[in-house]
Amino acid sequence: MQVNVQIQWDLGDGVAQPMTLIEGDALKQVCRISEITWQTWFQQWFEHLQPSISPIQAYELSLLLTDDAAIQHLNSNFRQLDRPTDVLAFATLDSTDLPAALWSEVPVELGDIIISVETAAQQAQEQHHTLQEELAWLATHGLLHLLGWDHPTTARLQEMLAQQQTLINLINVSVVTGYS
Repeated sequence: MQVNVQIQWDLGDGVAQPMTLIEGDALKQVCRISEITWQTWFQQWFEHLQPSISPIQAYELSLLLTDDAAIQHLNSNFRQLDRPTDVLAFATLDSTDLPAALWSEVPVELGDIIISVETAAQQAQEQHHTLQEELAWLATHGLLHLLGWDHPTTARLQEMLAQQQTLINLINVSVVTGYS
């Protein structure tokens, strides 16, 4: 299985308010997650999940680590919720739009995961775990959305959270969640 993750960092351009929650030690935690680590984590998650979308088992997605102002703008524009959120996932996959022959030649582009590092830092503090653990947790949530998972009911949310915990366990990151 081949997984290519384009990782982008956009942690403020000086125009918006400075990100007070990701200064000092928290910012160092973000920077400790290298592109190689992210690639390895996604590779392990895909190998466990074994999606069958691509006949050549090749996938691409992007991960954007950003601030509250940027994610609030996206949340407002695409979900009509004018507030920051922790993670957004924009799936580009629509199985009816691409010819089957093309899927056997190129990787399937799954979409984009956007994580607010500011909100993640706040949630990590509230949940009593590290920012690295929270970012991994949110990345698994976004990934599952890109692969078609959703949580319209409490039961489906519980299934999704259980799958996230399984994925987190694969990468030896300890996240004890209070999410429900």
